[in-house]
Amino acid sequence: MDHAIVLFDGDCNFCDSSVQFIINHDPAGYFQFASLQSEIGEKLAREHNIPEDVDSLVLIEDGKAYVKSEGALRISHHLTGLWKLAYHLRPFPAAIRDGAYDVIANNRYKVFGKLNSCMLPPPHIRKRFLDK
Repeated sequence: MDHAIVLFDGDCNFCDSSVQFIINHDPAGYFQFASLQSEIGEKLAREHNIPEDVDSLVLIEDGKAYVKSEGALRISHHLTGLWKLAYHLRPFPAAIRDGAYDVIANNRYKVFGKLNSCMLPPPHIRKRFLDK
């Protein structure tokens, strides 16, 4: 099975919760993860020409990088449950979707805070993290 990679802000509580959410709704293990601050995260960001101002969540799938709402909606397409339906928001103009995404991303530290420590996932989940 092919995998997609989710790069995330390893310092952000909201991003950490988002990764936990994805893990819980991705029983097939389609997604692998790496923090943007890790060596592998920085390498992937360079390889995929991800702008330096993108610092919350990036999806790398089929050799392409997707940021902001496009990345989030593409992730939702692979999740179980009603979350799959969010993918159908893609026809809305990207400027509107990204505007809403930016409001959350720009305020995530104020609202959700920063992490003091990283989670230690169980071994069957840990293997999905590229920055071990």
